[in-house]
Amino acid sequence: MPAAVRLTRWVRAAAPDAEQITVRLVTQAEGRGLNLAYRGKDYATNVLTFAYEPGRSCDIVLCPAVIAREARAQGKSLDAHYAHLAIHGVLHLRGHDHERPADAVRMERIEIALLKRFGYADPYRA
Repeated sequence: MPAAVRLTRWVRAAAPDAEQITVRLVTQAEGRGLNLAYRGKDYATNVLTFAYEPGRSCDIVLCPAVIAREARAQGKSLDAHYAHLAIHGVLHLRGHDHERPADAVRMERIEIALLKRFGYADPYRA
């Protein structure tokens, strides 16, 4: 897992003005339970976001087991995948989503630009 300082840098890059974003790392069982309780989906997912006071108090929940499995399957470095998902989660907290194609393109462009600052490749390219 990446050091806390690296996670902090990725999160702050995507939300430099946020007052408090807590990053939690959870087991697959906890991730599955949270995903089921809050999204109605019965599986552990890579990242979940919870905004209690949007822009002020928020949580990003990362599941290391899922992230590691995805990184291997996608041929990405673990660090690059963590960076992507941390940034992705923050962008959700800031109101971005990828439900409609135009919104997905906009969100992906922001992710790609932020990841590039850290020397990571476009996560959407094969």
